[in-house]
Amino acid sequence: MAPHRKPRPSGTRIAGIRTPALATAALTSVALLSQTANAAPSADNKPSIEEVEKKVNDLYRQAESATERYDAATEKTATERKHVDTLLDDVAKRTQKLNEARDELGTFAAAQYRTGAAAPDTATFLLADTPQDYFDQTQLMSRLTSRQKEAVDQYITAQASTMKKRQEASRSLQSLTKSQETLKSSKADVQQKLSEARQLLSQLTAEQKARLAAIEKQKQEEAQRQAAELARRQAAQQKSSSGTTSGSSSSSGSSGSSGSSSSSGSSGTSTGTDSSYATKAAKVLAFARAQIGKPYVWGATGPGSYDCSGLTQAAWSAAGVTLPRTTYDQVNAGTTVSLTDAQPGDLIFFYDDISHVGIYIGNGMMIHAPKPGAYVREESIYYGGASIIHSVVRPA
Repeated sequence: MAPHRKPRPSGTRIAGIRTPALATAALTSVALLSQTANAAPSADNKPSIEEVEKKVNDLYRQAESATERYDAATEKTATERKHVDTLLDDVAKRTQKLNEARDELGTFAAAQYRTGAAAPDTATFLLADTPQDYFDQTQLMSRLTSRQKEAVDQYITAQASTMKKRQEASRSLQSLTKSQETLKSSKADVQQKLSEARQLLSQLTAEQKARLAAIEKQKQEEAQRQAAELARRQAAQQKSSSGTTSGSSSSSGSSGSSGSSSSSGSSGTSTGTDSSYATKAAKVLAFARAQIGKPYVWGATGPGSYDCSGLTQAAWSAAGVTLPRTTYDQVNAGTTVSLTDAQPGDLIFFYDDISHVGIYIGNGMMIHAPKPGAYVREESIYYGGASIIHSVVRPA
């Protein structure tokens, strides 16, 4: 981890956290295979299924975290580069003014040489053709002396200001260099982790790979079952809440006009807020659905490809809401709600390091950009099990 990396924020947890489940069909299936495969290393010293599963799982998780570091470094580098460009442009302008001030001093020096620096005296008066000539000469020298002093002051001020800006630009360039190094390191880290994961997966036998599809289907069915259960809980909660609200309104109505007015005002505010969010969420979901089928590319923010936080940022931008670039900043860009209170448009965050995010669409389902090699898709929020769900955040 780079020494200047922003620490990941802690979020409100709504579920326990265990070692993350694998994020793709192949990887999740490898985990299930480990339940029936022999844990001991084979005779030719090839890693066991358990060893492959654990290592690949760790590598993909590290790659996701490195991707978020890469995203943060990319954003910081772009910001600092813009700042440096602005500073350098400012330094250039100040240097030009400094040169102009220096030229002006040279002009005054030449004028002083031509007119003489000494104060006029009686001899000067006697040598003058007329008293008026003497008066004009003394007035000119007075003006030159005053302007020269002003020019000197301006030059000194411009010189100090230019030096200060040059020092600021130098510091910013050093910071930019460090950010570029972090960016390069994060990129190399992602590539290395993905390469190692692919290499390990290639060690699986043909028979093991053939069994992956069936095992993955079982996991998908379980995830769908959990999603359906969440949908039932949410529907029951909404029904219960509607019944309570209805009963409260009836009670307020029979208690007098004053009470009725108060209740109506409160209800109107809530309804207006919910309606506003629903309108934005509809735009978010429309955008997200239009991206389904586009490839996951780490560091991508669209329009042809996305990583997980790039997709959520772009989707909410379509609704006029600006989100930070990374998952561990997005998790703080809204109000944390419980899973059973999740509404379409909410962001679902995963894993202890908050390195993955999806857009909730209702009924326990989400749209997300899963991982390299996969495509933006709808999937159960339980794709990796309930325990990897970290928190739910409502951005607006």
